[in-house]
Amino acid sequence: MPQTPPHVPPADLLAPATDADGVTVRLWLRAWVAWLRGEGTDVRAVLARLQAWLQAVEADAQAQARLAHAWQRLGAAAADWAPLLADEGIARRPEFVAELAHRLRRHLLPVSPRTTDSSEWFGWVFDDERDARWLAAIPARQVQRLQQLLAPEGNGAPPVPVVWRGVLLDALAICTAHVAVTLVEPEVWQRMVPASRRLRAFEGLARNLDALRSTVRAHGPHAAPTQAAVDALRAALDACRHAAYTAYAHLDEHGISTAVVFRLHQLRERVLRAKRLLEALASPNPERAAMHLLARLVRANHQARRIGPLVARTSQLLAQRVAERNAETGEHYISRNRTEYWAMLRRALGGGAVLGLTTWSKLALTALGLSAFWGGLVAGLNYAAWFVLIMLLHWTVATKQPAMTAPALAARLKHLHSREAVLRFVDEIAHLLRSQVAAIAGNLLAVVPTVWLLDWGWRSVSGSHLVDEAKALHLIATHQLWGPTLLFAAGTGVLLFASSLMAGWAENAFVLYRLDTALAHHPAWIRWLGPQRAQRWAAWLRSHISGLAANVSLGLLLGLVPALLGFFGLGFDVRHVTLVTGQLTAALVALGPQALMQWDVLSALLAALLVGPINLAVSFYLAFRLALKAQGINAVNRQRIRQALLYRWRKAPGSFFWPPASEPAPRG
Repeated sequence: MPQTPPHVPPADLLAPATDADGVTVRLWLRAWVAWLRGEGTDVRAVLARLQAWLQAVEADAQAQARLAHAWQRLGAAAADWAPLLADEGIARRPEFVAELAHRLRRHLLPVSPRTTDSSEWFGWVFDDERDARWLAAIPARQVQRLQQLLAPEGNGAPPVPVVWRGVLLDALAICTAHVAVTLVEPEVWQRMVPASRRLRAFEGLARNLDALRSTVRAHGPHAAPTQAAVDALRAALDACRHAAYTAYAHLDEHGISTAVVFRLHQLRERVLRAKRLLEALASPNPERAAMHLLARLVRANHQARRIGPLVARTSQLLAQRVAERNAETGEHYISRNRTEYWAMLRRALGGGAVLGLTTWSKLALTALGLSAFWGGLVAGLNYAAWFVLIMLLHWTVATKQPAMTAPALAARLKHLHSREAVLRFVDEIAHLLRSQVAAIAGNLLAVVPTVWLLDWGWRSVSGSHLVDEAKALHLIATHQLWGPTLLFAAGTGVLLFASSLMAGWAENAFVLYRLDTALAHHPAWIRWLGPQRAQRWAAWLRSHISGLAANVSLGLLLGLVPALLGFFGLGFDVRHVTLVTGQLTAALVALGPQALMQWDVLSALLAALLVGPINLAVSFYLAFRLALKAQGINAVNRQRIRQALLYRWRKAPGSFFWPPASEPAPRG
């Protein structure tokens, strides 16, 4: 039995029916594209099928008439092609939730062929991202033959190239209008430098676009005057982009606004799209340029449906919002020489002593027997109060540092242009690790005697230990090495990182909305504090808002997260190295020195030694990854840093724990 050759088109795909309406034409177009695509990914097979279809239609006069009629029915000269060329793939909603809901709807719900949204039906027709490959590969000769079939001479329809030029110019009008509107929006305009505002670059867009329209109409798309008009419009677009980019300096100084950054990103995308439209308009090979533009639109359409790129872009905006502020704060937690190393150790000793009091107060509050939520809230407020006291005394909590210092390190990654720069960055990592060693050592050296002294004092007054024997045994049992202790330590590292996010967000908001000057001139503050004291308090808040937000949020997280997770049946407890050490010290004092000979006690002590490194590693890793995303660091620089770190570890491992004898001068 004879078989149909694989590239011969079915009869119903030569052209739509004569009486086909717009919906039927779209359904036919989708089926035609699916037949062209086939089941494989071979571009040559697609081009062979297109060649066979062209030959079949050229040999059938009735199919040619039906195809030309369907082209007019589809609305080739209508305005919905221009928004497709101008807007496809460019996010329209600055709010993350709104854009996420839009993409989820496009991803999950089927598309109606009656839709009036050109983006929706375009993605519905080209529903495979691989369509971009064969669209870009269609040769100019086949495009010219297709143009002749769609608008043959003598049928009264304008030629396809003429329609295409009009659509390109209309799309350019949409792009330039969006660029001009974005440039004069108050959020962007007020952040631009005065010189850029005085240039009023947006005024040249409409003027140059009108000149381009007139030149194309008078001389065609490839004449020398047209090229000059294209160059003028391209220069006007660049001027608008450069003027808008001056707003970034304001953002760096006065706080990151995700809405403003989104609009600047959108303006950049519009400028690039307008330049691609200009290339398609003035190209000496317009057929190939048109196919390449359509291929880009297919890729952009599928990219605009994905959830991952949206989350990545939003997280990068949030990372910029947080990491820049944390980078400033984190500088204060890095010691670079022996003088600063000993200063860090002294501050950590003070912090450890206060955390000993924190351990005592937590054990006392536990004895109240409050319900889960209220117990967690009281514990969180207790932590927050002691952490704020440590900050006010200029002392240190070790595990809170890495989430703040990682952005300070990542800020230097933008300047790794030489081997010396990489080695300086490795030095910074060594400084950081030494600082953490000093901070942990200071906290632990102080918390143990503090808890012992508190127990001695309490025993002198009441005749009993801080914890009874049953509570001590319970503390030992819940901190076993082979239990969930190390997993809980990693979870606590996540909470440490989360508190640094809240601190960065709070400081960015404080700077962005200029709350320091608002409070300094607030009538209620002035009435309460007086003008001079209001100024001092506002300046103090500007300098310490990050620390206050970090400490209060960390305390509340440590207290409330276990209670909230317990509500959902997820067991979790805080495992902070200094607090764990303080609790185990109270338990050992209650059990006596003979308890050190028991395996479960040794297991708990060994677990406590591992809690600190896990706290540090998790919080530092998450903060460093966030900072890398904010700075846009590529994989090449990461590999260079990794190799330099391994080399330093092999040659001088002690430099990660103790300052060298030859130390640099202290920071000014």
